[in-house]
Amino acid sequence: MSAADGGAVRLYLASTSPARLATLRAVGIEPITIPSKVDEDGAVAAAGPLTAGEMVQLLARLKAEAVVDPAFDLAPEHGGAVWPLDGLVLGGDSAFELDGEVFGKPHLPETARERWHAQRGRSGLLYSGHWLIDARGGVIGQAIGGVAQARVHFADDITDAEIDAYISTGEPLEVAGAFTIDSKGAGFIERIDGDPHAVVGLSVPLLRKLVRRLGVEWTALWNN
Repeated sequence: MSAADGGAVRLYLASTSPARLATLRAVGIEPITIPSKVDEDGAVAAAGPLTAGEMVQLLARLKAEAVVDPAFDLAPEHGGAVWPLDGLVLGGDSAFELDGEVFGKPHLPETARERWHAQRGRSGLLYSGHWLIDARGGVIGQAIGGVAQARVHFADDITDAEIDAYISTGEPLEVAGAFTIDSKGAGFIERIDGDPHAVVGLSVPLLRKLVRRLGVEWTALWNN
């Protein structure tokens, strides 16, 4: 039975984020993951000045749109997807804001180290953008989005040695704000105010609302 028939609905995740994948699996959803290959830095530069919320929403939208584009090459890293896609397509992106400055992925160890020295003992806002496209029956339909956020409070006793050891793992280099809460970085975070799912890059409550706004029952996505 296809998604258009009102049965089970497949979710395609336009991301290879381990944290997003693990979050979906934990709530009963086994998505098909498709790398979107969006030039994030180029897209942000072309857009001009953006708030953190605007930036994550833009990139989430571009990732989802890239995957549903008929010209998109699903091979070789297509995660088992075949064209046309039949289900809901989710794009996501995250950014961290400290003192009004917006940070994405640091990429470089020296950049991650600089950020940790600045955020140690302080707090900042993590924004998580979502964009959901209805592609049931292989037809591109309505698209909607939303942004979740949470304030992250970092411990004030994090040593330079701990920061260096954390950076040496490579974990903080490809995540917004140079930290995680679902892996080695968890010990450096004292508390979170707001949507805790936003910190891992995928708000489950927000995704449920978006799914239902597209006329799909949340439970129709459960497949594991």
